[in-house]
Amino acid sequence: MSSLYDADFNRWTLEQTAALRAGRFQDLDLENLAEEIEGLSKSDKRAIKSQLVRLLFHLLKLRFQPDQPSASWRNSVQDARFAIASIIEDSPSLRNYPAESLEAAYQKARDKDPENPTVDTRRFPASCPWTIAQALDERYWPEAVRAES
Repeated sequence: MSSLYDADFNRWTLEQTAALRAGRFQDLDLENLAEEIEGLSKSDKRAIKSQLVRLLFHLLKLRFQPDQPSASWRNSVQDARFAIASIIEDSPSLRNYPAESLEAAYQKARDKDPENPTVDTRRFPASCPWTIAQALDERYWPEAVRAES
């Protein structure tokens, strides 16, 4: 069974599904099945963190680069908030994960795209200026901070 897992993943998943539904537990590839189930959890966590990075990056741009506002930044914030909420709706046990990964996601957002001349990352605070509740609140928008002349 393990060789089928390596050779044709789609067929392996179909055969595992059929074995589960038929109650043929002796036909299950338990090692790979457990690994795939564990991977589903990791996938949701990666998706939350990725969306959180995108959300924080655009909140930073809205706050610290108000002279270059973009409707796409606001849309990106809303899309990321929705994506995070959707994952948590499907997997409520991940409700605390955004708060747990906020600072790490913020550091990635803060350092994102440092070569882009339209993004002055030097103006971004060293640590996240928002709580997770603010970041995820669809009604919250950061107050713009204008550059000193």
